[in-house]
Amino acid sequence: MTMIESLVAIVVLCFGMLGVVGLQAAALQSNKEARYQASATRLARELAEMMRGNKDIAILTSSADNPYLVDFTGTLPSKGTDCFAGACPTTKEVAAFQIWDWLTRVNAELPGARVSVCIDSKPYDSGGLPQWNCTASGGTTVVKIGWTQTTTDHAATGSSGVGSGGLARAVRPGVVLPLVAGSST
Repeated sequence: MTMIESLVAIVVLCFGMLGVVGLQAAALQSNKEARYQASATRLARELAEMMRGNKDIAILTSSADNPYLVDFTGTLPSKGTDCFAGACPTTKEVAAFQIWDWLTRVNAELPGARVSVCIDSKPYDSGGLPQWNCTASGGTTVVKIGWTQTTTDHAATGSSGVGSGGLARAVRPGVVLPLVAGSST
């Protein structure tokens, strides 16, 4: 009888240990996602400060005139003039170099980074969730940053958004930051 009680106690202990291991794995994953969220927020604020510092370019609403307006899904824009190696003659060249440098760091810090910097009056859908689509109206510049996240929630991401190992490409932005670049005066 004592042997059976000991075996039952060992089985219960094993299930408890498995639960603790699962809880630890979930905590580590949540910690990693929190680090990505903090990095994305820091990077978005950094871009906001760059745009405020170069407001004559940042207030322009055309992507041809404003290099800060980008839709990045992994391919970096051309580097252009290297402002670290020499002087950049125009503020547009400064903006082009800044966005290239910034996107390089975003791509290095966030796995599968996706960035959209656009003019958007409705960064959230009717359900209150962030969306990648931009309205190109409203006068507010919005930085939207997303990254590949580990998930098992196939209902939220859809089977097409989930790759091998439960990785979901940024179906929705993880960070949405509205910017006020300043005025031309």
